Amino acid sequence: MLRFRYRLRPRKMQVYPGGGQGERLMRLRQIVTGLIRFERVEPDWLQADEARQYAERLLYLAVKNGDKDRQTMELADFWLLEKDLVHKLFKVLVPRYANYKTCYTDLHKLPKEYPATGIPQGVLELRGNPWPPIVARQRDTKFLLSNMLLSAARHDYYVNKQKQSPSTSAHNSTSPTTDPSDGSSEASAADSPPASVANSEFSSSVDPQPDKQSVSKDV
Repeated sequence: MLRFRYRLRPRKMQVYPGGGQGERLMRLRQIVTGLIRFERVEPDWLQADEARQYAERLLYLAVKNGDKDRQTMELADFWLLEKDLVHKLFKVLVPRYANYKTCYTDLHKLPKEYPATGIPQGVLELRGNPWPPIVARQRDTKFLLSNMLLSAARHDYYVNKQKQSPSTSAHNSTSPTTDPSDGSSEASAADSPPASVANSEFSSSVDPQPDKQSVSKDV
């Protein structure tokens, strides 16, 4: 039971060539019959969308009730114009869909062709049919050589980045930092002696060269 309100809107039925309810039902029966026969048909999109509901209902009742139920057999006799398809419905399709948890059909939209009538076309098919798939399966490119090399390079990059980050943070924490706002740099500059005084002290500590005149007198 729905827990929220939903406004039901009547489905707008399509006008089929020839007009009238009988022509519409005949076209739907032809689509359902072709679907059971060939397991893939390509009608107009609106016709395929409408016929899909009746095909799903027919398959559901056939799987649920089997060929012993009178109403199910009457329903199959109405929708299947070719009576040999009744045997296929109960002997081939019912065992195929016995354990299905999803719908039994798929509906795909085909691109429009120009120049043409512009009416959208569709593909209605039974699941598990022997035809090639409409939607191609995406190829798994994870184990290609190029992707494996890129994945390894990406892994090495992040490993090296994590190894370098602790050493960088430790180096930044041990290096001294001076704040220009405080007066520590000014104090150290004031305590250091001028360059001229330092040079004079260095020159006085070195022994001067002996006088040439005193050396000559001693000789």
